Amino acid sequence: MYAVIRTGGKQYRVAPGDVIRVEKLAPATEGDFQFNEVLAVSSDEGKVAKAGNGVTVSARVLGEGRGDKILVFHYKRKKQYKKLQGHRQPFTSVQITEIAVDGQSFKADDAKLKAAEPKPKKEKHVAEEGETKEAAPAKRSGAKKKAAAKKKTAAKKSTAKKK
Repeated sequence: MYAVIRTGGKQYRVAPGDVIRVEKLAPATEGDFQFNEVLAVSSDEGKVAKAGNGVTVSARVLGEGRGDKILVFHYKRKKQYKKLQGHRQPFTSVQITEIAVDGQSFKADDAKLKAAEPKPKKEKHVAEEGETKEAAPAKRSGAKKKAAAKKKTAAKKSTAKKK
């Protein structure tokens, strides 16, 4: 079972349990989300039917992020014009949980569904009152560096006088 949905100006072929990255959804979307713009549905492999009004695709928001950096380089030859700019496209990662078609519901297996847990924030380690930490640099064992030798200045050559 799969469906073709449209969101963010792009079309995606999804099945229950799939994780896809779509263009960033509205910031208020937390938890579950429904895609109402379903273009096609297929219950069997090789058979595609046009989706009607009663077709919805449910998804769970897993998180948001930003894609890889794309460098945009503008250049005009012979004019000494160069401009470099970077861009990272924001996305929302969603997992398809259910496809509902004409009263039938196709759900993803519980084993496929990921738990939407936020990443734990890194906490600064605070030393307890009884503990003290010393931030002394580690000493190297070995030979010490020798001082650089002074440069010798070259003596001036004396020119022979002409008679």
